[in-house]
Amino acid sequence: MPDTFAITIISIIVFTVVAAFIRGRVKDKCLGDFLDDLVTLEEASGKIIFGKLSVENTGLELIYPAKHKDKSGHDKSSYILYKNEYPNIRALIRYHDELSEHRKKERERELKRTYHPTALRRLKRRIQNFFKTVRDSVMEVVNLLIGQAKKATPAGGVLTSQDKYVSQIKQELTGFMGTSFEPLIERHIGKRVVLELAKGDKVFEYTGVLKDYTADFTEIMDVNYRITEDQTARKADIVIPRKYGIIRHLGE
Repeated sequence: MPDTFAITIISIIVFTVVAAFIRGRVKDKCLGDFLDDLVTLEEASGKIIFGKLSVENTGLELIYPAKHKDKSGHDKSSYILYKNEYPNIRALIRYHDELSEHRKKERERELKRTYHPTALRRLKRRIQNFFKTVRDSVMEVVNLLIGQAKKATPAGGVLTSQDKYVSQIKQELTGFMGTSFEPLIERHIGKRVVLELAKGDKVFEYTGVLKDYTADFTEIMDVNYRITEDQTARKADIVIPRKYGIIRHLGE
């Protein structure tokens, strides 16, 4: 008869190693869509940063167009924002008039593919969503295996005494997914929607094409956006933390 405890431990280790490998290479999809573009970072504090976007799974970096000195005389050529600081983001803005001619054409093609997507594109997204929902089933299996291991042998007491570590393993197994399936939002992908964005005690509405969303962000294309009320609105694509922005209305 196979050693249930040994099989369980080996399975957990294999799952954890694979998940950690994938997680180390997965970047937020919404942020990744702006990769290598000149973008404006609007922080909740009101701070504005401008530069070419670089994204890793641990955070993002804005490379300044030119090195500059701060008030203390320090040379600075980039701004790094770590993943645990993402709650500081109010919006990430890609203004169309700041893109190169090549990127403008690419962006126009992407907008055409996004707005009212074809049946093939919708099918592809349904398949992707299917695999996202598999995460819950995987966790049920892992929880079952761990529960059996705790009761199967005296050695299972090791797992019981290490519940905190076991919980970290389970988080590792699911953390790399990076998405949070939301049926209410999903049905409006590729359509014009109205986004409500909270700025302090005010709420602003922006209309655009809903391209995508992840657990942390929502991406809207073709928006007339301005950071402050006294600015002239400019055509842009934006990535908004779901903490501050919500899809409130279908806009068509």
